[in-house]
Amino acid sequence: MTTPMPLGLESPLALESACQLSESDAHRRLRVLLEQGLPLTPRPWQVLAERCGLEEAEVMACVRRWQEETLIKRLGLVVRHRRLGIDANAMVVWNVPDDQVARVGQSLAQESVVTLCYRRPRRLPEWPFNLFCMIHGVQREQVLAQLELLVHRHGLAEIDHQVLFSQHAYRQCGGRYAPRRSDEHPGA
Repeated sequence: MTTPMPLGLESPLALESACQLSESDAHRRLRVLLEQGLPLTPRPWQVLAERCGLEEAEVMACVRRWQEETLIKRLGLVVRHRRLGIDANAMVVWNVPDDQVARVGQSLAQESVVTLCYRRPRRLPEWPFNLFCMIHGVQREQVLAQLELLVHRHGLAEIDHQVLFSQHAYRQCGGRYAPRRSDEHPGA
């Protein structure tokens, strides 16, 4: 579960007055800037404010409001792991009995080598898997050794699973908040 990032506003009234319901050009610019990611500075909200003609407190208030309205569901980090030399990326898919999947998922998610862990519905009969976890490493052998330790540590030897190594890195991007013209392609 992701909780909204605290933005340091002292009062809810400041939030209401800082970001009015009507959206100005400055607020539209802020949405576009947020799509590009937060600036890597000690005061990213101040930098965004300067770039779109708002006050820092107003930027923070608008982001908080957009989080409350679920326009922004979460703020996160996109890591370009292949640029860091981490090329062995495996999605491990598990067919965990339904009465055990929550416990197994929670325990796997606590492991430092597991970067993602989530449950999805099975698509029977073709796809029996309901738990997915991602393990990244520099070499396949390293990832497989980490997986073997996880299987042993969590008693998962009898649980059907497959290891799917990625073969292609698709373009990663953050959230899209600014409305697009009909002639624009997403991510363009």
